[in-house]
Amino acid sequence: MTMDPLVLLTDVDRATEELLRTAQDLDPASLGSPSRLPGWTLGHVLTHVARNADAQTNLLTWARTGVETPMYASPEAREAGIEEGATRPLREQIEDIKASHERFADAGAAMPAQAWTVVLPAIGQPAAAVPWARLREVEVHHVDLGDRYTPGDWSDAFALRLLREIAAVATGGPSMTLRPWGFDHPLKIGSPSDADPVVGGPTKSLAAWLAGRGDGTDLTVSPDGELPVPARWK
Repeated sequence: MTMDPLVLLTDVDRATEELLRTAQDLDPASLGSPSRLPGWTLGHVLTHVARNADAQTNLLTWARTGVETPMYASPEAREAGIEEGATRPLREQIEDIKASHERFADAGAAMPAQAWTVVLPAIGQPAAAVPWARLREVEVHHVDLGDRYTPGDWSDAFALRLLREIAAVATGGPSMTLRPWGFDHPLKIGSPSDADPVVGGPTKSLAAWLAGRGDGTDLTVSPDGELPVPARWK
């Protein structure tokens, strides 16, 4: 997947439109029902998608203006905002996602070329990483809304980048080697060892499994045995 933030902004537009179509098909009475993300209802997921757009907009504003603009006022404020918004009616949730996405898109369009290179202390990366972070949030949380959208709907490029990212930062879980089908270079998690299990399968399935959005039933393990339990991601 491209690293070009302008191309990724277009991907965010598309992904947001797809999520909104799914949201519009939800039963308005279902927002208090559990989502696929443990501990969160569908309303929590929708509210988080909107508030994350505003958080990412804050980072772009920081990079463009030089004025420190944190993603959230505090971790507690983040949680409180999600809780407060989770019980709103579906129509209000949808309008909130639309409006927050427009703010994010406007912030991206306002970025001069140099601003994309500004390293943001809040994330330890240049602002050019923000569109990917937003795309990841939209695509992964879209899956949390139910069966209408699954990891199988992710693009191959998105799934591969997500897989590589999770593998690179995974800590606290078992060591293993990942072999996505169709790729020559395996990915390592943890401290490499000849005793590590080798987990293979479709890239989308591997990414979903590591992200906690798939059960890994179509993955293989060598030597034969049970799938290792990966560290919890996000």
